[in-house]
Amino acid sequence: MRKYLFSGAVISAIFSGIGVVRSTVSGPRDWRLLLMWVSWAASLAIAIGTVAEESKQGRLED
Repeated sequence: MRKYLFSGAVISAIFSGIGVVRSTVSGPRDWRLLLMWVSWAASLAIAIGTVAEESKQGRLED
Protein backbone atom coordinates (compact mmCIF):
# COMPACT_ATOMS: atom_id res chain seq x y z
CA MET A 1 0.00 0.00 0.00
CA ARG A 2 2.87 2.32 0.78
CA LYS A 3 4.25 2.04 -2.74
CA TYR A 4 0.97 3.40 -4.11
CA LEU A 5 0.67 6.26 -1.62
CA PHE A 6 4.21 7.54 -2.15
CA SER A 7 4.31 7.18 -5.92
CA GLY A 8 4.67 10.48 -7.74
CA ALA A 9 2.21 9.46 -10.42
CA VAL A 10 -0.50 8.54 -7.94
CA ILE A 11 0.07 11.70 -5.88
CA SER A 12 -0.21 13.78 -9.04
CA ALA A 13 -3.44 12.05 -10.03
CA ILE A 14 -4.91 12.65 -6.59
CA PHE A 15 -4.06 16.35 -6.68
CA SER A 16 -5.54 16.67 -10.15
CA GLY A 17 -8.68 15.05 -8.72
CA ILE A 18 -8.93 17.97 -6.30
CA GLY A 19 -9.03 20.31 -9.28
CA VAL A 20 -11.76 18.25 -10.90
CA VAL A 21 -13.83 18.37 -7.72
CA ARG A 22 -13.43 22.15 -7.55
CA SER A 23 -14.50 22.46 -11.18
CA THR A 24 -17.50 20.27 -10.48
CA VAL A 25 -18.61 22.43 -7.58
CA SER A 26 -18.13 25.79 -9.27
CA GLY A 27 -18.54 25.11 -12.98
CA PRO A 28 -21.43 24.42 -15.31
CA ARG A 29 -22.77 20.90 -15.65
CA ASP A 30 -22.23 19.91 -19.24
CA TRP A 31 -20.48 17.29 -21.34
CA ARG A 32 -17.03 18.73 -20.59
CA LEU A 33 -17.45 17.95 -16.91
CA LEU A 34 -18.09 14.31 -17.74
CA LEU A 35 -14.96 14.25 -19.89
CA MET A 36 -12.94 15.74 -17.04
CA TRP A 37 -14.06 12.97 -14.70
CA VAL A 38 -13.38 10.27 -17.30
CA SER A 39 -9.90 11.62 -18.00
CA TRP A 40 -9.15 11.86 -14.28
CA ALA A 41 -10.26 8.26 -13.71
CA ALA A 42 -8.14 7.11 -16.64
CA SER A 43 -5.05 8.92 -15.37
CA LEU A 44 -5.54 7.47 -11.88
CA ALA A 45 -5.94 3.97 -13.33
CA ILE A 46 -2.80 4.39 -15.43
CA ALA A 47 -0.83 5.63 -12.43
CA ILE A 48 -1.93 2.69 -10.28
CA GLY A 49 -1.22 0.26 -13.11
CA THR A 50 2.25 1.70 -13.59
CA VAL A 51 3.09 1.29 -9.90
CA ALA A 52 1.78 -2.28 -9.94
CA GLU A 53 3.78 -3.11 -13.05
CA GLU A 54 6.98 -1.63 -11.60
CA SER A 55 6.46 -3.60 -8.40
CA LYS A 56 5.86 -6.79 -10.34
CA GLN A 57 8.98 -6.21 -12.45
CA GLY A 58 11.04 -5.52 -9.33
CA ARG A 59 10.00 -8.84 -7.80
CA LEU A 60 10.90 -10.69 -11.00
CA GLU A 61 14.40 -9.18 -11.03
CA ASP A 62 15.12 -10.28 -7.46
